[in-house]
Amino acid sequence: MSKQQRCVPLVGEPLAEERAGELARVFKAMGDPVRLRLLSLIASHAGGEACVCDLTGAFDLAGPTISHHLKVLREAGLIVGERRGTWIYYRARPEVLADAAAVLAPVGAPV
Repeated sequence: MSKQQRCVPLVGEPLAEERAGELARVFKAMGDPVRLRLLSLIASHAGGEACVCDLTGAFDLAGPTISHHLKVLREAGLIVGERRGTWIYYRARPEVLADAAAVLAPVGAPV
């Protein structure tokens, strides 16, 4: 790698304090293995949404623990839930995922 290549900034500009706080909450929510797996299960589920009843069986955790993790993902804006009868159906928010990914992508890289 040439000296010139090493001197090229990876991002266009530093994050503002408020923006860094917003993104930190998103990355913190994804930083837990259970939550990251829940997010991937929801995002990859047929039709783009998953019933909580489809998610609980994938883990050796109690229902309230799964609910807590889903709440953290929801509060971070990564998923949205819709109640249908007694069940809640969750969908990932692709715009939030794309926004987080864009921060990590080098300048000029496709996101």
